[in-house]
Amino acid sequence: MIISIADLTEETLLNIIEGFVLREGTEYGEADVSLQEKVQQVLAQLKLGDVLLVYSELHETVNIIPKQQLGEFELSESQQQ
Repeated sequence: MIISIADLTEETLLNIIEGFVLREGTEYGEADVSLQEKVQQVLAQLKLGDVLLVYSELHETVNIIPKQQLGEFELSESQQQ
């Protein structure tokens, strides 16, 4: 299920994004990028709709996925139920 970022408080949204960034350990190239900068980059992608905030009812988790992977996410969820 897609979660609208407008339905969350700013604090909750930023906590979700921070957890995602810390969990994913994303690589940003040679230059060091602060946690705050990474969080702002993900927030910008969410606002643009390039990535989506999704809730897995099966796993009871929230994740951030690229918009292109939404079909794969939904298929995976339905196959595991």
